[in-house]
Amino acid sequence: MIGGQARKQRLFRFNAPLHARQNFVHAHIDKTVRQKLGIKTRSTQVHRGDTVKVMTGGSKGKSGKVTDVNLHTSKITISTVTRKNARGKEYGIPISANNVYITELNLEDKLRVKKLMPANAGAAARAEPTQKAATTATK
Repeated sequence: MIGGQARKQRLFRFNAPLHARQNFVHAHIDKTVRQKLGIKTRSTQVHRGDTVKVMTGGSKGKSGKVTDVNLHTSKITISTVTRKNARGKEYGIPISANNVYITELNLEDKLRVKKLMPANAGAAARAEPTQKAATTATK
């Protein structure tokens, strides 16, 4: 973002193109998920299919799958956070992405997996068995 003044920050967010708005829909990843997958980054972009937990607001504590990510409003919709209209039809309540944290990642997208995983994770995994073999041979 350009400039430190609040008015310039608001102007940038309001006039930002969609590829820049992708950065506005990031959420923290659960610590256990990060450790299990070996992810170094603390947060990532929210994708459809991720399981998230709401941390603030009236829906605090609810978990569910992300059904929609709206880059124009920087809001996400979760399957379990719904409201009924006068006719009884249920619709999702838009929630800001920074009010949730990701408890399970949707790893169907190979490009996303490549971006999340550390570059040397594959090399470290391959080097580990050879080190074990070398230590057993010396014993």
